Amino acid sequence: MLNLTVRHSHPRVTEHLIKAGIPPLLARLYAARGIQNSQQIRHTLRQLEPYGSLMQIEAAATRLANAITHQEKILVVADYDADGATACALATAGLRALGAQVAWLVPNRFDDGYGLTAEIVNQAAAHAPQILLTVDNGIAAFAGVAEAKRRGIEVIVTDHHLPGETVPDTLIVNPNQTGCTFPSKHLAGVGVAFYVMMATRAELRKRGAFAQQTEPPLGDLLDLVALGTVADVVKLDDNNRLLVDAGLRRLRAGQGRPGINALFRAAGRDPLRASAQDLGFTIGPRLNAAGRLADMGLGVACLLAPDDATALRLAHELDRLNRERREIEADMQAQAATILDRVDINAQRMTLTLFDPTWHQGVIGLLASRIKERHHRPTLVFADAGDGWIKGSGRSVSALHLRDALDQIDRRHPGLIARFGGHAAAAGLTLRREALDTFSAAFESIAHETMSASDLERRIETDGTLSPGERHLDNARLLRNAVWGQGFAPPTFLGDFTVQSQRLVGNKHLKLRLIADDIQNEAILFNHDQALPDRIRAVYRMEVNEFNGSTTLQLGIEHWSALS
Repeated sequence: MLNLTVRHSHPRVTEHLIKAGIPPLLARLYAARGIQNSQQIRHTLRQLEPYGSLMQIEAAATRLANAITHQEKILVVADYDADGATACALATAGLRALGAQVAWLVPNRFDDGYGLTAEIVNQAAAHAPQILLTVDNGIAAFAGVAEAKRRGIEVIVTDHHLPGETVPDTLIVNPNQTGCTFPSKHLAGVGVAFYVMMATRAELRKRGAFAQQTEPPLGDLLDLVALGTVADVVKLDDNNRLLVDAGLRRLRAGQGRPGINALFRAAGRDPLRASAQDLGFTIGPRLNAAGRLADMGLGVACLLAPDDATALRLAHELDRLNRERREIEADMQAQAATILDRVDINAQRMTLTLFDPTWHQGVIGLLASRIKERHHRPTLVFADAGDGWIKGSGRSVSALHLRDALDQIDRRHPGLIARFGGHAAAAGLTLRREALDTFSAAFESIAHETMSASDLERRIETDGTLSPGERHLDNARLLRNAVWGQGFAPPTFLGDFTVQSQRLVGNKHLKLRLIADDIQNEAILFNHDQALPDRIRAVYRMEVNEFNGSTTLQLGIEHWSALS
């Protein structure tokens, strides 16, 4: 069942924003997303939340500054997704700019598993570091921290994942750890790393380190912050939107680093017209492809590439991996559809748990996301991990906090889950193959305790209708250049249209010409190869379509229904 609703936009707030100089359409959209005053969307770096309230950040900065002063070796240990890769590149580039001796290490998803494990510490020891600096991981690295201590290596954890009841006994910077009063709890891993670099530079400044040299401009790192923040689908609160906006401005001004510019070009996009949607749906997937199918070291190398030629060569390899990922995902989706055809998905079934021994570990998270979107149920997808183990990746609906659900299962069935971690909307875990049925039943039981039948309804929230005078290219450009994403949803609109013409493009997409209010618009409906009726009600996006040297307004159809 579909629940179609319209966001409420308070007229007085909208009027206040218009008087402050915000264009009327944007004012209405911002007011519907909880913006109360223009300062929340007039993004300047002076408004960035100061780092001082991040728990233990000054201690971390002091230790890193000491390491820089004494030329101790620092090794950055990252996660293998886009957030981890951007955080790794940022910490490496930032520390080098501050004068550090620094190298980096990214675990391989298939050989090493996730995070700072004891095995990764053993690999790290070959670099002979004095400090291991984790980025986007480490909040649950008990064994890794213990092994590092045994070897006499210090560990500084920078992470944003939710902690358990206890945390490793080491220096930790994480806005979500107990006792941290930092107000922006939704920083991505790359955002936490950026704050640590700012604090370290400030500590070095206090010591007079820049008296005889130019202070390194950490604003150069903001394109990495923007990419990692959007790609990790963290909530875009005021602080995160500011960071993303600052990074996009650098890209549009031609100040992006060679690696990110090369990823744009490999995708056929122009970084001078970069949008948050480009980062999330075009650049992020290409970077993630390395960690999903090969080794994220390729992605980090691209982001750190010193010149355009090197960056473009690496970006083309990432683009190739992304095409391969798409093919694997399409096959897995077809297999999953066959499995689900045999499953009675009714109001009594609140979760979906799927396993196939042939599925690719690196793509199961994407498959879980697709299935969750289609069936609007918390979904966990498992792949074979060898030696009797299976690894799962999950995506959830808003009514079920996925990491908390896994924590509850772990408490009720000690030992059932070997390891787990994540967020409200996404999580990962490892099980024995023979434990899958027990786990699936426990997951379903938790969902029944937590959710109601109404939580299983698919919801589409729109921004209502547009007047004929609002549906034009200039407004589409305004929307493209604003920052939208998780928790600050991209605008969609509702309208009734006559389908004047329609044709199939690329064998699976409908190119449409729609008419409403005597105004004609081109439109696209992706992944739909059946003809539409003559009259439709559509939920759509306003998009800037650049093709063959011309720029036009295009409506991107997200949902449609027939009108009588």
